[in-house]
Amino acid sequence: MTDIPLKCTCGEVKGIARSISPRTARRVICYCQDCQDFARKLDRADDILNAFGGTDIIQITPSQVEITHGKDRLRYLKLSEKGIYRWYTDCCKTPAGNMIGPKFPFLGIVHNFIAQNDAPNDIRGKILGPVRYSIMEKDIIKPLVTPPPEMPRAEHSADKFPLGLMIKIFTRLFLDTLSGKNKPNAYFKPDGTPISE
Repeated sequence: MTDIPLKCTCGEVKGIARSISPRTARRVICYCQDCQDFARKLDRADDILNAFGGTDIIQITPSQVEITHGKDRLRYLKLSEKGIYRWYTDCCKTPAGNMIGPKFPFLGIVHNFIAQNDAPNDIRGKILGPVRYSIMEKDIIKPLVTPPPEMPRAEHSADKFPLGLMIKIFTRLFLDTLSGKNKPNAYFKPDGTPISE
C-alpha cells in the first residue's frame, strides 16, 4: 500500500491519501453529464475531462484522506438538490473530492488533485493498475480532432452505471460503514455538517 500526496493546482491546498492499493481503491473513468457539468462549472473542462468527456476518478473512503494545509479553501457545490457533494478549492478551482454525504464511506478523488499530476498515468497506473470501469458511456463526447485519439480502455465498460459495479460499491459501503471508514472525514464536521457553506 502507498500513500499518495494530494495538492491543488496552485499548491494552496495539500493533503494525503493513505494506504492506497488496488485492494483499497478503485480506478474509474466516468463520462456522466454531471461530471462534465462540474468540470465546466469550474472552468477546467480542458484539464479535468479527457477528449471524450471522461473524468479519471479514484474511489476510496473518507478515512483515507487528510487535508494537511489549506482546509479553509475547500468549497462544495451540488448540481441538484439531491446531487452529490462536489468539493473543489476556491483558490484555483481544483476538484478535491466527490461524496454522497457524511454518513457514507465513499469518496471519489479526481485525478487533478493527485500531487504527481505531471505523470498521472504513471502514478495511477503503478499504484492502482488499469482502469477497472468506464461508466456512463452513453454521455461520451465525440472528439472533433482528426484522427480521433485513442479512448482509454477499461476492464469493464457500460453505457450506464453497471449493476455489477453498483453491487460492489454497496457491499463495500456496507462493510466500510460497519468498520467506521466514513470517519474521520476531512470534508465534514463531527456533527455531519459540511466544513464550508
